[in-house]
Amino acid sequence: MTVAAGPVIEAIMDVEGKNLRRGWTTGTCAAAASKAACQALLGGEFPGLVEVTLPGGQRPAFALAMEEREEGLARAGVIKDAGDDPDVTHGALIISTVRKGRPGSGITFRAGQGVGTITRAGLPLPVGEPAINPVPRKMIAAAIAEVAGPMADLEVEISVPGGELLAEKTLNPRLGILGGISILGTTGIVIPFSCAAWIHSIWRGIDVARAAGLAHIAGSTGNTSEKAVTAYHGLREIALIDMGDFVGGMLKYLRSHPVERVTIAGGVAKMTKLAQGMLDVHSKRGMADLAALAELAKDAGASGALAARIAAANTVAGAFEEAEAEGLDLGARVARLAWRTAAKALCHSGIALEILVFDREGRLKGRTPFTPTDHSDASSS
Repeated sequence: MTVAAGPVIEAIMDVEGKNLRRGWTTGTCAAAASKAACQALLGGEFPGLVEVTLPGGQRPAFALAMEEREEGLARAGVIKDAGDDPDVTHGALIISTVRKGRPGSGITFRAGQGVGTITRAGLPLPVGEPAINPVPRKMIAAAIAEVAGPMADLEVEISVPGGELLAEKTLNPRLGILGGISILGTTGIVIPFSCAAWIHSIWRGIDVARAAGLAHIAGSTGNTSEKAVTAYHGLREIALIDMGDFVGGMLKYLRSHPVERVTIAGGVAKMTKLAQGMLDVHSKRGMADLAALAELAKDAGASGALAARIAAANTVAGAFEEAEAEGLDLGARVARLAWRTAAKALCHSGIALEILVFDREGRLKGRTPFTPTDHSDASSS
């Protein structure tokens, strides 16, 4: 085995005044490793650098981190460099083992150690298939065709040492992808902090729930609200969508992939931001407007003194405590306005929408009950 450092990634992007390196997806790394292993299997030498073509036509080159030959197979590995993105697979070794396949079989795929297997319907691949997504499969096949021709009959096994532990930090177990990570990528390039991977995981969670015939799913902004909504409704794990801050990303997908009932659950701060019209409730998109929350409290009957304390509170949680101390049900008002924002994103789809607002201990502080999103009374409330 030989070990080499990966190439320097030159692709730089500017985000909020910071130069951030782009990286490569696991699919790109798998394609490069597969091409190198195929070349060695067919009698050639392992290349010093191996080029692959990305879906957008770019041709990056990769150094091999490992290379092995055994009877009837060749194996190569590429270290994944995610650039400046906080990707859990950054630094992982993506290994491809290539063997000759049955005549007429074409390119077939196997999940090696650390790569998951599909166990639930609703994902882009059938149950029982290795979790090597469609675009990476095409990239691998195209890379192999460059050295073996388009009619090659080869078996490609992708493995990722330590992938089982890495998968625990992803949504794979919840999606029914067991045994390891997925080999992913639609462009071949990792864009730092693009959030695309998380949003795609939200979409796949909805697909799995729909394929299982579920009528009710719940999107939660965090662990506390997820536990609270699970206890409130007694939901199965497959019905739980870890939407994080991407409320809009979930709701917009549901417009064209609907279910009967949807619950949006979150803490008081993020639900206040939703009530104030924000569909991305991450702190970097802006803070909740405490002055506007104070005006909302006044509309609900708060005294001038209470409204002033709410406006001056350090946090939304503190504002809720001030309101609760005087018996003002601020959570109900926030839930109602959050419902209006979410219902607008669903575009009168008719989905029955519920909002649940929890505090940091998971106690219910506000609720708008299930109401169809084309219900005129609710949407104007």
